[in-house]
Order: sequence, then C-alpha cells, then structure tokens
Amino acid sequence: MLIVLSGGMDSVTLLWDYRDRIAAAVTFQYGSNHNLMEARYARLNCEKLGIRWIEIDLSFMGQHFHSSLLDGAESVPEGSYGNDNMRSTVVPFRNGIMLSVAAGLAESLGLQGLMLANHGGDHEIYPDCRPDFVKAMGEAIAAGTYEHLRLEAPYTNITKSDIARRGKALGVDYSLTYSCYKGGEKHCGKCATCIERAQALADAGIETDE
Repeated sequence: MLIVLSGGMDSVTLLWDYRDRIAAAVTFQYGSNHNLMEARYARLNCEKLGIRWIEIDLSFMGQHFHSSLLDGAESVPEGSYGNDNMRSTVVPFRNGIMLSVAAGLAESLGLQGLMLANHGGDHEIYPDCRPDFVKAMGEAIAAGTYEHLRLEAPYTNITKSDIARRGKALGVDYSLTYSCYKGGEKHCGKCATCIERAQALADAGIETDE
C-alpha cells in the first residue's frame, strides 16, 4: 500500500498503525504554510520505520488556489473548528488532487492500493474528507486503474481523540509530528488544528510540552 503522509498526527498514526502493509509514503508540497514543517516529520517517521518516502511537488496549488493555508500565517484564523471563519482553511479539492496523483504513483509502483488518514472531525468543514467523497474517489480509482486499486481510509468514522488513543497504544511519539496551520517552528496553540490536537492528546492522556 501507498500512504498519503502529511506528517501530522493523523497520517503518522496511520503510518505506524499499518506499517506492516505500507510499502511507500508520499508527501505533497503544495505551498501551505505548514508544508515544510510537516514534511520534515513525514520523512523522519518513514526513516524510523524503514519505509520508502517520496516527495512530489504540487506547487501550482499554492500559486493558483485560494485558502488561508496558502496565504501566509497571518491569514490563518484563530479559534476552534466550530467557528464559521474556519471555512477559509479549505484548500479546494486538495484530497481529490492528491489522491489522483497518489493513485497513479501507486499503480506505477505496482502496489495494490492507497491509504488516507481523514477522520470524523474533518467532515463538517472539509468536503473532501467526508465519507461520501472517500467512497466516490475509491470507486473512481478502482475504475480508472488496471489492477482496480483500493482506497482505504480506516479512520473516516472515528475522532481525532480515538486516533490519539490508538497512537498511544502503538507507542507513536507525537513530538515527531506537526499540525499547526501557521507553520512556525513551534505549535501556536491558537489555530483550530492546534486546539483540536491539544484536546485529542489530552483525551488520550498524552502529556506534551507544546
């Protein structure tokens, strides 16, 4: 299997959870504020597990798409995902584009499928993380590849706190993941993903110095 690996806590947990089935990981550089920081930890976790890591440039997204994730740290709103302004963090059809490229890569590598680490908390804000989208993309990927590649998204209907609990059981070191939408050296603690991350880690009983 090929995993789409951002370097955030969800995809890194998925990497460790299914490491025995994963042959390669792909990280996309698409120009987001936090891309470089996430990629650092994506590569590091792959090195720790001996899994091949591939980086692909999708910089056209940063050049032509509109999202506060692409417009600099000062554009990222602060507060929880429940706030209306969090829609500004949507990168239009990001997962659709990444999964399309990942499907072509997986088929080129002779793999049987690909994995995505979307979760239940993403559904309200991000259309390309919802179960109906994942199902439709899975059908398109299977129909559009000779080997009928499978798209697996095992965290689709669980929460980020559930993911953190699973990671704790697996021994995932969450200090070697990155989630902040502002993209600084340290988590800002104020953007929606920082708030969600902190709550999930706390729910799982994981202590951090973030």
